[in-house]
Amino acid sequence: VQLQASGGGLVQAGGSLRLSCAASGSTASANAIGWYRQAPGKQRELVVVIYSGSITNYADSVNGRFTISRDNAKNTVYLQMNSLKPEDTAVYYCNAIWGFRNIWGQGTQVTVSS
Repeated sequence: VQLQASGGGLVQAGGSLRLSCAASGSTASANAIGWYRQAPGKQRELVVVIYSGSITNYADSVNGRFTISRDNAKNTVYLQMNSLKPEDTAVYYCNAIWGFRNIWGQGTQVTVSS
């Protein structure tokens, strides 16, 4: 199973971006799918995760601004990012867990200018 992340780019503070994570496997059967990010010099951190029961868990720093959604027909998970801040600048990674398989996609760069 592979994950392909896309949608990153350069945006001004206050702007929006939508990231996509396309899976070669079934997103409907995933135990959890999430987005993580890693800023320069910092550890990778959780942004949001959605579990198989559609329960979500957002980092406090993005709660209310970011929204995760899933289109199981397209095996794609989205991250809608609104009211972006310079501190949201990072490489964003999607991750999915199917049973004992923990799969990471390649990162997509998000840069927010002030």
